Amino acid sequence: MPRGELRIYLGAAPGVGKTYAMLEEAQRRAERGTDVVIALVETHGRPHTAAMIGDLEVIARRTATYRGGTFQEMDLDAVLARHPAVAVVDELAHTNVPGSRHAKRWQDIQELLDAGISVLSTVNIQHLESLNDVVAQITGTTQRETVPDQIVRAAAQVELVDMTPEALRRRMAHGNIYPPDKIDAALGNYFRVGNLTALRELALLWLAGTVDEQLDAYRAQQGISATWEARERVVVALTGGPEGATLIRRAARIAARSKGTDLLAVHVARNDGLAGADPAHLARQRVLVESLGGTYHQVLGSDIPAALLDFARGVNATQLVLGASRRGRFAQVLSRGVGVTTTALSGPIDVHLVTHPEAGRGRRTAGVPALSRRRRLLGFTLAVLGMPVLTASLKALPDLTLTSDILLFLAAVVGVALVGGLWPALLAALGGSLLLNWFFTPPFATLTIAGADNLLALAVFVGVAVAVSGVVDMAARRTRDAARASAEAQTLATVAGSVLRGQRPLTALLDRLRETFALRAVSVLELVDAADGRPDRAREEAAWRLVASVGDAPATSPGAGETAVPVDDRLTVVLCGRRLAASDRRVVEAFAAQAAVALRQQRLAAQAAAARPLAAADRMRTALLAAVSHDLRTPLASAKAAVSSLRSHDVEFDAADRDELLATADESLDRLGRLVANLLDMSRLQAGALGVHAVAIGVEDVVPRALDELGPPAAGVRTDIPADLPAATADPGLLERVLVNIVANALRHSPPHRPPLVTASAHAGLVELRIIDHGPGIPAEQWEHVFQPFQRLGDRDNTAGVGLGLALSRGLAEAMGGSITPETTPGGGLTMVLRLPAAASVTAMEEPPA
Repeated sequence: MPRGELRIYLGAAPGVGKTYAMLEEAQRRAERGTDVVIALVETHGRPHTAAMIGDLEVIARRTATYRGGTFQEMDLDAVLARHPAVAVVDELAHTNVPGSRHAKRWQDIQELLDAGISVLSTVNIQHLESLNDVVAQITGTTQRETVPDQIVRAAAQVELVDMTPEALRRRMAHGNIYPPDKIDAALGNYFRVGNLTALRELALLWLAGTVDEQLDAYRAQQGISATWEARERVVVALTGGPEGATLIRRAARIAARSKGTDLLAVHVARNDGLAGADPAHLARQRVLVESLGGTYHQVLGSDIPAALLDFARGVNATQLVLGASRRGRFAQVLSRGVGVTTTALSGPIDVHLVTHPEAGRGRRTAGVPALSRRRRLLGFTLAVLGMPVLTASLKALPDLTLTSDILLFLAAVVGVALVGGLWPALLAALGGSLLLNWFFTPPFATLTIAGADNLLALAVFVGVAVAVSGVVDMAARRTRDAARASAEAQTLATVAGSVLRGQRPLTALLDRLRETFALRAVSVLELVDAADGRPDRAREEAAWRLVASVGDAPATSPGAGETAVPVDDRLTVVLCGRRLAASDRRVVEAFAAQAAVALRQQRLAAQAAAARPLAAADRMRTALLAAVSHDLRTPLASAKAAVSSLRSHDVEFDAADRDELLATADESLDRLGRLVANLLDMSRLQAGALGVHAVAIGVEDVVPRALDELGPPAAGVRTDIPADLPAATADPGLLERVLVNIVANALRHSPPHRPPLVTASAHAGLVELRIIDHGPGIPAEQWEHVFQPFQRLGDRDNTAGVGLGLALSRGLAEAMGGSITPETTPGGGLTMVLRLPAAASVTAMEEPPA
């Protein structure tokens, strides 16, 4: 049986019309004769959406019971038994009631697809798993219901249902999305213009990325290698030379000319394992690319132009940025170079050759000999002494021919080359040719050669000796370079691993640097007041600040250490203990570049930590304003209406009506007073200005007062407080407020026939009060969620206050030195445990020791 197809309607926010668009498609398919059923559609009370269902067949929902509550869910078995061609299933990210076959609705949809049923569904961008934290940062609201991105990406079609923020807010204001009592709070919180604009951009970018992946997949399936300029992508080629920063900035400017252009940097490493680039330069250039919003890539290849173009075509690049050749003019005459060759082979890819200060200066080599000084001295010794010894030995063997003599001299030259490298071997070849000519080539004892064959033999001898010497020297040089490259790569890989595994990356990096090079200390210095106009400022020790160090007696100025490696205009890494060889400086510079990155990340993390309380306070102020503008309006309106009715002379009220109106006004004003008190106390808690006056107080005195404040609804609350319970240390007024809030919450969720129970006990120096209810309870994963300000379980009921009760209660309890933790009530429900220090234990702690 073929698998069904999934079509998803994606929206940036609730109310953009996803369900309406989905039902429109369902109606179109039904008109074409397709068997379409409504498996589940949430209209949220919107008449236009409900009307769009029309005469489509609706499969009845199943009723699920969980913790005393009843919920309506999609009847998966009924849909499978009906087996339509297309099923309409709303809200892809919905979480099913515990006890259902699947935990998530998208898993139900997967089963429908496996059964060959095509599905139409909807999802908002904030429900995608990969964007959950981003949406929470933007809106201040964490979405508990999420769907894996791969589920949406695997859909046969994803259609964006778009609407401008202004149009969506007008729909909200007209009452087309939420009920009237929720409009003000929604417009002032989640549906702010900035939030909607950011969510819309997230939806557009996510969908654009999905379309980009589909385009790449199509090109791969069809074997299309030509560049399709559907989106600008700029690739900059890095050699690891000093000109890299210039090329990156130039490429970034090119990319900035078009909105949404990707910037990619690529370095082609030699596939023979030899070091061809400066790792320090590459490390700094990688940081620069990523700071400009680009990505860094590294590929292997012996043919650099081919490797560059293969990479550019693989990422569908439209432009390629190269640096002008650093080779001299003579070298450019002999070979066209990478830039010219790449341009000739680029095809539709535009190639930019960027000039820079290093262009035409030639490639500078380090000039380090391939072999050690000891081996070169030994080679010269063998060349100077070995050739005469070989000559004397051959003179003692008169039966050998000239050919044999030449082969023995050639073997000696090869031996010298193996020991001492090129120059000792050349000296041996020159000396050997002269000795062969003088002693073994007729006429003897002269440098004249009588036979043409002897001249050819000597010429071949010299040529072979020079060639073998060059090959040996080159092999030794390559072996040395490969060993150094392997050591550097292993060191840098170890550095990266230690940084990633460490909780303090900067310290881990400096420790690894100190251990790698056996140093006494490593320090990172920062130049303070670098722009004070004094060029000699950096020479003063007082101008430097020690920002990080490891080891004993770290340097406090660049001159106090053996080696100083500047990172930029302000940062310098100073090594103490021994002076490093010039060949080690490349790796140290790579360490230094990574240390600068780690320092920057450390400072950004500190700034983020410092800004987090400010952001929380700002969210609190915003929520307070929203609460004042909306949630306080209901009791004010009720009290106003009751008082206005009583003052009206147009209607005559009897005694019962007047009592009812007065009771309404009194109840509304009491509710208003509690709301204002909660808001003020929460603001004091946030500001750290709440005064706490803890005294020893009996719980049996506070609990009845709290129940009296709740009035008639609390008449059925049962209490079980032992007579011998020790006194608790608490602020009487705050403790009463805490109990009022917790008991009121328990009353709100308790069934009428099972009122809450308040019990008390003492344990381990604490007085514990348990407020037990037998309501629907709360899943354990949502326990902490209920203590967040301005949150109610599910965020669906805006008629029960501003959602500060439990948040304020926990804050007040902690201010008094106590705590509040939730537990599951045996048999179903929720138990709030309020723990306070016992008065006896506090007194004992405060008494001085004898």
